[in-house]
Amino acid sequence: MIKEYENCNLCPRKCGVNRYKQHGFCGMGVYPKAAKATLHKWEEPCLSYKNGAGTIFFSGCSLQCVYCQNMQISSGFGADLTIEKLSDIYLRLQDIGADNIELVTPSHFLPDVIASLDKVKHLLKIPIIYNSSGYELISSIKQLDGYIDVYLPDIKYYSSEISMRYSNAPDYFEHASKSVLEMIRQTGKIKFNNEGGLIHGTIIRHLVLPSCRHDSMKILDWIAENISNNQILISIMSQYTPFDFIPKDITELHRKITKMEYNSVIRYAEKLDIKGFMQEKSSADKEYVPDFDLSGIK
Repeated sequence: MIKEYENCNLCPRKCGVNRYKQHGFCGMGVYPKAAKATLHKWEEPCLSYKNGAGTIFFSGCSLQCVYCQNMQISSGFGADLTIEKLSDIYLRLQDIGADNIELVTPSHFLPDVIASLDKVKHLLKIPIIYNSSGYELISSIKQLDGYIDVYLPDIKYYSSEISMRYSNAPDYFEHASKSVLEMIRQTGKIKFNNEGGLIHGTIIRHLVLPSCRHDSMKILDWIAENISNNQILISIMSQYTPFDFIPKDITELHRKITKMEYNSVIRYAEKLDIKGFMQEKSSADKEYVPDFDLSGIK
């Protein structure tokens, strides 16, 4: 038995659940669960620069945002995996030409992720990416030191009021900011290979939300004040898409962001001399949500 699952405190929720007997806040039990493993060609250009990122979409989530575009899997859809099967998936993705192995929302399966990497890391010749909501315990991130080449965390919110309203997590920025600094400490300065692929470093993602551009700017201020320019890239995303399942009383989230909202955040990042990526406004569409069909899992 894995002791971390007997009294689960892997994420900031610290729900203390025995996941051998019931599901944690993340909605998961003790087996790694995923909904898709595939070559994903729509990540940042330095992550999917040839054939695509070898992406594994894990089920469940410790954040549970009301607007989650991956709601199908964050609410539990997927197939159980063994540690051996997970290790085999890494190797298969490498064999079909993946630019890297990208673990999407894996934090609630941390012991299994580490165990699966231990089995095959000596056979993997491509970087390991840890794609996270940012809502992490620094103690969990420290366990990954030496395993992860590229961190891809979100910093979603600065305001505790906003993070409470949209993710029931008033302590979001407190944990995300500390965890991101630990990720940067581990990966060091941004480093590319000779094909333009990122092989070491941290990319901070931020999704601009409707009516939240000033909160976005506060996040950019924090980045400028706390992180050297050569240590990270930032990816400012415009892909927010309103879905029918968003609660009716959160009226501000029932629209896409405007061009003015997104461009004002981009201009602010340029003013602060923060380097990174921006998206085309057309990326805010339901057609960009992956089809979670268990391909590559079974």
